[in-house]
Amino acid sequence: MPSPLHPLGHHFDDDPAQLAAAADQLLASLPQPPLLLGLGEPTHGAEQFLELRNDLFLHLVRHHGYRAIAIESDCLAAALVDDHVTTGAGDLDEVLATGITHRFGAFAANRDLVVRLREHNAGRPPEERVRFHGFDAPLDIGDTPSPRAALLAAHAHLAAHLPAHRVPHTADSLSGLLGDDAPWEESGALKDPALSIGGTPGARALRAAADDVLAVYETELPALRPLDPTAFDRAHTRARTARGLLRYHAAMASTAPDRIAVMLGVRDAMMAENLLALAAAQRSPSLVFGHNSHLQRTRCGMDFLGEQRWWGAGALVAASAIGDRYAFVAADSTPEAAAACAPSWADPADAGRPEGETLQHALAAAAPARAFFPARDLAPRVPARRAPGSWWYAPLDPADLPAMDAVAFVGPLREENSLTLG
Repeated sequence: MPSPLHPLGHHFDDDPAQLAAAADQLLASLPQPPLLLGLGEPTHGAEQFLELRNDLFLHLVRHHGYRAIAIESDCLAAALVDDHVTTGAGDLDEVLATGITHRFGAFAANRDLVVRLREHNAGRPPEERVRFHGFDAPLDIGDTPSPRAALLAAHAHLAAHLPAHRVPHTADSLSGLLGDDAPWEESGALKDPALSIGGTPGARALRAAADDVLAVYETELPALRPLDPTAFDRAHTRARTARGLLRYHAAMASTAPDRIAVMLGVRDAMMAENLLALAAAQRSPSLVFGHNSHLQRTRCGMDFLGEQRWWGAGALVAASAIGDRYAFVAADSTPEAAAACAPSWADPADAGRPEGETLQHALAAAAPARAFFPARDLAPRVPARRAPGSWWYAPLDPADLPAMDAVAFVGPLREENSLTLG
């Protein structure tokens, strides 16, 4: 490399004050303060990245006015966590098990985040409380639920607050279009589009009905939201989710060669809608945490899909009207460190062995523990090769560095490296 790499601020491996200094310098390096600050991770299930997220977010709450965090979890289920951290409602174990999806509620750092947010919010007025959100759709690639619960709840909210003639359809007519839930939940539809209900005339009619319901949230927002902003925002999320699920089912029924990429693009579009709604509802900045692929500005892809690509949530937000208020910090580690902290359900042997110098090893040589690096300055100073990945670990590609604001390098952490809210 032509010259040594210098992380922003200090390495923050030993002292929370060092992380605070590095975080302050990171924010100061951005063109303007973001409304949405995305922090990524290259794999799910590694506590190191969650611990960095916690430490960074709690510093942002204390010193930079951040009042919300959104993680890659079911946007509807997250209301249980939000209620818990803001009011203390619910049993902590049950809240973690049902309010944080994709099995992420079992991670120690996620429990720690919820506990510390609850401690922070206790006794504070509503405007000073930190909110918790999920920005993912309530689905996984092949595990797609019926839109019933989301659609009927969204319709019920309108029916409770508007005259009957202003509410499109009825609960009975929507239930009739929905039919039984079993066809919506057909697990074989991922591999066989013929098994998907999404392309049937009934599904198309239901998708139009869901759009009718969502339209009322948009046209009646000035009258409905002031009545109870939290209830409105949650009901509006359900309406968006119902339409999004129906779009996802329609994509699943397609026979196009890139149908999986289209499905994943629909999912990311749902994520982007949730993030844009969060930015519109919050008068303060929010931290967004999820996989790098969802938050990056460049197109997404998966090795098993070949050349199929789609735009992730971060790219869609960056292309929106608030795009200049979106910042993205990608996180990575070395393949060896990633293998050491692989999820229990992953096989570290799946990761390939790097040949020669890589971006990941250049970062490790410059910062053996934790550090922020200005991404755009890295490209000409690091190897143009990335470490080999696996199905559970996606190392950063040096070609994507110009589309990032910073890179967070994460090495092994110790328990004492955690901040507390004062």
